Amino acid sequence: MTSELLRRLQTQRPVSLQSVPFAPSLNVLVLAPHPDDFDAIGVTLRFFQRNGNALAVGVARTGSGVEDSYCSPPTLAVKEAIREKEQRASCGFFGLPESALTFLNLARDERDQPMDCPENVERLSQFILPKRPAFVFLPHGNDTNSGHRRMYAMFKQVVARADFPVTALLNRDPKTIAMRADVFMPFGEEEGRWKATLLRFHGSQHQRNLNTRGHGFDERILSMNRQTARNLAIRAEYAESFEVEFCAPFG
Repeated sequence: MTSELLRRLQTQRPVSLQSVPFAPSLNVLVLAPHPDDFDAIGVTLRFFQRNGNALAVGVARTGSGVEDSYCSPPTLAVKEAIREKEQRASCGFFGLPESALTFLNLARDERDQPMDCPENVERLSQFILPKRPAFVFLPHGNDTNSGHRRMYAMFKQVVARADFPVTALLNRDPKTIAMRADVFMPFGEEEGRWKATLLRFHGSQHQRNLNTRGHGFDERILSMNRQTARNLAIRAEYAESFEVEFCAPFG
């Protein structure tokens, strides 16, 4: 339960999520500034799904990250459709019901990133608050990616309106500048292969990484997870890590 997680973090950090008894009745929500942010923490989300927790996922619509050479014609509408199709396919492989996936129409800037503006805060409020989530997963705000920073900033504005406690789990991303590792989800090679498959459903991002970095999207994320496990000095080959924020009116 959230109170048990708080109690453990008061005496030790980091805490393995596998060691905490979470009630299946707790709702879990994922805020993804881009398609594929869900998949970057796929092992943790599968843990909660298998625990019986209801998952709701909100993904901001965008065509960013799709190279012109990947589609024809290379219009924003075509790129958006590609990324939405990839996200639907990956969530289908994950086992997420279609009814649990929502694409959010947020106002975007000239770089096709969600803007931190009152209109978007209101749209996020209408999506988040009725679901009364106990846990919200989203990228960490201390990040070079403007979409990640703005989604975190808007989330904080939304939960300030909440009349129920919300625990945010802010995940490490390759573009995270710095964060505290409060909790983690360890996993081994078998789950690593499953996660690699999940990530490769984002073919546009996989190809872009091959073109610009010389390795695929799956390796980009899993190499970060591998380094996280080393930093935590745990026996598992990989780990997804999170900084925890207990948002008012918690406690």
